Amino acid sequence: MHHFRKGFQSRILDQLASHPSIIDSLQDLMDITLGLDTRYHERQKENGNHQEKNPEASMSNSSHPQNSSSSSQKKKKNFQKRDKPHSLLNKYFKLINYEKERRINQGLCTYCGRKNSLESCFKRPQNKLTQPAGKFPSQGKA
Repeated sequence: MHHFRKGFQSRILDQLASHPSIIDSLQDLMDITLGLDTRYHERQKENGNHQEKNPEASMSNSSHPQNSSSSSQKKKKNFQKRDKPHSLLNKYFKLINYEKERRINQGLCTYCGRKNSLESCFKRPQNKLTQPAGKFPSQGKA
């Protein structure tokens, strides 16, 4: 577990310091850190949405000169539009309900997020293992 912890960012390590008694296994550590990281990114997203809705407040609180802030704001908006995979998953690595509903409503694959059906998704592990009958090398040789 020590080697696993070494790779954490300081914000995660600070939060873990307040949970020492409930971490008994590597799985506990992974579950807790995933939850902490997910919540951190949710807060970042919420703060970003609040700043976009109220641009005057974010401009007055900005410590950057206004001429350089326009390019950094464009980069920030583009970054926020793309959802990171870890922010779409719960602690069991399953899609969050609203993301699953969004994909279904838009006709997207719930596994990879592309415009194809779940049954034909090339990234889905079950579909990679499925081969037509008679194609296995061990068949027909006796």
